Amino acid sequence: MDEDFAVHSLRSCALFAHSDEEGLRALAATLRRRRFRRNEVIFHQGDPGDSLHIVAAGAVKIVLPSAEGDEAIIATLRPGDFFGELSLLDGAPRSATAVALEATETLVLPRAAFQASLARDDALRDALLAGVAGELRRLTRHVEELHFLDLAGRLAMRLTRLAAESAPNARGEVVLDWPYTQSDLAAMIGGTRQSVNKLLGDLVDEGLVTVGPDRLVITDLVRLARRAER
Repeated sequence: MDEDFAVHSLRSCALFAHSDEEGLRALAATLRRRRFRRNEVIFHQGDPGDSLHIVAAGAVKIVLPSAEGDEAIIATLRPGDFFGELSLLDGAPRSATAVALEATETLVLPRAAFQASLARDDALRDALLAGVAGELRRLTRHVEELHFLDLAGRLAMRLTRLAAESAPNARGEVVLDWPYTQSDLAAMIGGTRQSVNKLLGDLVDEGLVTVGPDRLVITDLVRLARRAER
């Protein structure tokens, strides 16, 4: 792997953003580069947790599968995001399944290298704690939405959150890359594909979103946020 590419990818990840150049280059030497096809499983729930993944290109969904074959999507990740850290911390099997939403490339950091870096780099340890806290807050919001919003509100809220992640300071129109199927969207908000299809059509009719190949356009983010609060 090209060392400069690896260092750039590490620096683009919030987990390693404050690590020094020497530490990044040492980590870069331990990385493995992996490529996945659309819908290819990166790891399954219950697999041994032996590495951390950093998304270098593409998109990943983190899902909780059911025995009946359904799934709940608990996170969607883009370049610069990382996943798989919990198993590295506690040694337990993977708590969820990771799947490539589109052609995806990850950089894989082995557990031994991760733990060695964690022991000597205070900035990395602080960033990891911040990342775990952020994930806990995100899951808390998700539970809150599932309990207190109807399906239409959950859809509007999820689209609002995806827009905020893509363009944090946006107020009006936001264009989102859209690798998701309607089944994916339903799995994010605890609905069925048919119900999400109807509700998405309602948002289109209201002029709040337009849907095209590989992209979704939110025409007015403020109005969509208000729609989530009804």
